[in-house]
Amino acid sequence: MLVKPNTPLSLFSLTWPLFVDFALHFLTAAINTFMISHVSYQGVAALSVGNMVFELAITLFSFVSIGASVVITQYLGANNKTAASAVVYSSIGFNFLVGLVAAVGILTGSTMMLNLMNLPAELMADGKLYLQIVGLCLIPEAMAMCLAAGMRAHGFTQQAMWVTLSMNVITFIGNLLLLYGWFGLPQMGVAGVAISTVVGRLVGVSIMMVLFVRYTKIPLHIPSILRPDKAMLKKVFHIGLPAAGENVSWMLQFMVVTSFVGLMGDKALAAQSLYFQICMFILLFGLSIGIGNEIIIGHMVGAKQLKAAEHQMYRALKLGLIVTSIVALFVAIWGPNLVGLFTDEQDIIVLVGQLFVLTLVMEPGRTFNLVVINALRASGDAKFPFFMGLFSMWCIAVPGAYYLGIHLEFGLLGIWAALALDEWVRGLAMLWRWRSGRWQSKSLVA
Repeated sequence: MLVKPNTPLSLFSLTWPLFVDFALHFLTAAINTFMISHVSYQGVAALSVGNMVFELAITLFSFVSIGASVVITQYLGANNKTAASAVVYSSIGFNFLVGLVAAVGILTGSTMMLNLMNLPAELMADGKLYLQIVGLCLIPEAMAMCLAAGMRAHGFTQQAMWVTLSMNVITFIGNLLLLYGWFGLPQMGVAGVAISTVVGRLVGVSIMMVLFVRYTKIPLHIPSILRPDKAMLKKVFHIGLPAAGENVSWMLQFMVVTSFVGLMGDKALAAQSLYFQICMFILLFGLSIGIGNEIIIGHMVGAKQLKAAEHQMYRALKLGLIVTSIVALFVAIWGPNLVGLFTDEQDIIVLVGQLFVLTLVMEPGRTFNLVVINALRASGDAKFPFFMGLFSMWCIAVPGAYYLGIHLEFGLLGIWAALALDEWVRGLAMLWRWRSGRWQSKSLVA
């Protein structure tokens, strides 16, 4: 059944599929790494470097899907299905071109990319083969991100989740056949993993296209896709470019901060790696609530229900803080036992245990930030989060991490305390922006 634009959407019904969907996306790389680790550690190394290039390309595509999602929700809230369809066509068409450029770049420049990443010569053949095969699915992947954004904007988060699950199942079965050589098939190593990944994504995109047309009732009109509407793309870029800039800035500042951790030795790096992976799991709760809330607020802003949107943001923020605090408390108590499953190095377990205590402050701050930022973007107010993010990351997080972690010698705890401070400063700044009411004049629809 089609979700009509002015039908109230339930935060829970939107959020739990988003959580599963995001978790499954994280799981895809983990499945490949886990399965190939049973064949060769060299394969794991080649895979990890290749995945970094692939993920960079995905980040490049994401700014269009982020912007498209917000603009579509506002047009649906305004009950303008024709304009919403135009946004879908324009975003798919533009991302098709970006995906084509990225695919050609990877196919022709894979050796140069892997050399820049200092992949050892003995792993170059496997790394190049993996990257070139996976590069083939960048075009459908770029288009699928816009289809998924359109599905979620219409309220169909469950359908997008099932597509991601199907991709993971196909990839897993493909690895059994082509990596382990089940049923007498050749053991193809890294190439087998790449082929499984490509087949899984191609099948997933095909299913996504069918579900998109079936549920949104928007036909995939090829001429409209091939001729993107410049006015619609301008609105998409208005949201997507600042969001992408903020994400890229975060990645860069985290790389700088990680270089500080590198000065502390291999145990500190290992402790940070383990802690970061667990933090990413906690992050999924706040991220899912933030995106689900963004969909609802986008509909409300498009329908000019600004007072309802204001109340909705506070309800979502309250829920996000409660859920994240409970999960963080659970991790703080049981986290050290979990780390013990991955390493028996007592120094690393102690380091991570200290960080788990900090999680009680860190993760609610991050959720605070995520929920309010997504609400501002949903209203069309995207530039303030970007500029505030740049200021806080590079004037608080990075210098604070160096001062507390290196200069005052508080180590890993000092570095992550600075990152926690950055999250809370940005979160409170976003709340100030929301309370100012300036977002109410930023709607992208007339």
